[in-house]
Amino acid sequence: MNSEAVGGLLVIGAALLDQLIGDPRRLLHPVVVMGWSIQQLRHWVEPWAGDHPIKLRIGGGLISLILVLGSVLTGWCMEQLLWLPSPWGWLSIPILTLSLASALAARSLRDSVLAVVDALPSAAEEDLEPARRNLSWIVGRDVQSLDRTGLLRAAAETASENAVDGVFAPLFWMGIGALLWMVVPSGPGPLALAWGFKASSTLDSMLGYRSGRLRWLGTAGARLDDLLTWLPCRMVMLTLPLVCPPWTQWMQRVQAAERDGSADPSPNAGRSEAIYAHCIGVQLGGENKYGERLVRKPVLGAGQPTPNEPLVRAVLKASSRLEIVWLSGLGIIQWAMNR
Repeated sequence: MNSEAVGGLLVIGAALLDQLIGDPRRLLHPVVVMGWSIQQLRHWVEPWAGDHPIKLRIGGGLISLILVLGSVLTGWCMEQLLWLPSPWGWLSIPILTLSLASALAARSLRDSVLAVVDALPSAAEEDLEPARRNLSWIVGRDVQSLDRTGLLRAAAETASENAVDGVFAPLFWMGIGALLWMVVPSGPGPLALAWGFKASSTLDSMLGYRSGRLRWLGTAGARLDDLLTWLPCRMVMLTLPLVCPPWTQWMQRVQAAERDGSADPSPNAGRSEAIYAHCIGVQLGGENKYGERLVRKPVLGAGQPTPNEPLVRAVLKASSRLEIVWLSGLGIIQWAMNR
């Protein structure tokens, strides 16, 4: 089977499948397996490391190494199905497409954010509990004290930040894998690199907290996730203005997003939210409560309107347009390399 042709087609097919069905609940999701693996590895590492910061850092590094390399190797082994003699090689295409789609979260992110927006009552004095409950499933902040404005801001921030983590970063690494196949057909391809990224993202989600033992145990996973997200985040900053006219403001929006986002402690989260804030025209950031802890994040797009329902939907629509642009770009690059 010609890897020069199939790599990009697999990625495009996976993106379409993700948009159509999202994450089927009846299928075992790779991230669930990754999360279970992290828990098992913690059971081995923490009794040895105790409360010693150096040992916890070493243990966290080992957990990260085992999980990421294991995920890459698993994806690469599945990719080898493509090179089996026909017709078995062709039968691997739907398997790999479904596996690649599991690394994307465009549909699930859109549905989760819209579940919050659609649960908001029409009148300000009506019950906000359904919207708070739906929001609590996708954010780590305290939602019980949020009013309507706070709920909408949280929804917009989740849609903008997780667009990079859940859609464009894995899509970037899939594209790199598809292009690598054109150079080394039997090497790691889109699934291997996508699952490697998802492993680092899962590590950051489960261990990347600055409290207790996780302050040291999660260091390696959090830094790896920052590193693997760094370039995709900057690419989103450069390309999102292209799908949000007027295009004449491209430079101003990118500069404003870098200025606002660089004040965030995260090298990526603040910038991803900031570029959406300036492209959509909405103010994000401010105070968030996590349990008893109050976190003051930089204001992004200061002076613009606070989030409302149309603006939250505009964030989601901009992500959908940008995904189409990225997939088109991958197709053009692959076509040019084939020529």
